[in-house]
Amino acid sequence: MDSSTWDSRYADTPGLVWSAEPNRFVVESVAGLTPGSALDIAAGEGRNAVWLAGQGWRVNAVDFSAVAVDRGRELAAARGVTVDWRVADVTAYRPVPNSYDLVLISYLHLPAAEFAGVLAAAKSALRPGGTLVVVGHDLANLTGGTGGPQDPAVLLTPEAVVDGLAGLRVQRAETTRRPVPTSDGGAVDALDTVVVATRPAD
Repeated sequence: MDSSTWDSRYADTPGLVWSAEPNRFVVESVAGLTPGSALDIAAGEGRNAVWLAGQGWRVNAVDFSAVAVDRGRELAAARGVTVDWRVADVTAYRPVPNSYDLVLISYLHLPAAEFAGVLAAAKSALRPGGTLVVVGHDLANLTGGTGGPQDPAVLLTPEAVVDGLAGLRVQRAETTRRPVPTSDGGAVDALDTVVVATRPAD
């Protein structure tokens, strides 16, 4: 799926496509960290980037949809926070190595080889002692959950993510449940991969 497809999706949807609130697993993973510099890769409409900025992080946010980035700017302005936004294809984007205390990849779904390239760039961007957080729809969601991409080739597993994190210290790697509200006031579970890893301090 290219940027024009996402531009159209965002443009054709009144209001935000996604929630304005941060992902619960991002909040959990960042709790207790001292705010510093953060990079949100494939930031979409910026819900996580804006939340991080509100917690005192200096945030760079990257997405290939110019429409999504514009919405992120609007959300940041509404919340009274500053985020450095950039429109770029994350499969080609190369952040400056050793520059970030936190790197986030949230619900980025690509073929394995492309995802591995993004993950390698994210690793290289971490400073010693920095934290990498990866959250996305799990492969098990196809049969045991709800929503998300239906192509198994772009879904995540904790094992596959960890395989790309050589040299980092893995703190969390699991498939976990995320309640999704239903129209009747109930909830059904989606299954997500959540991986948190840190770069050892020099």
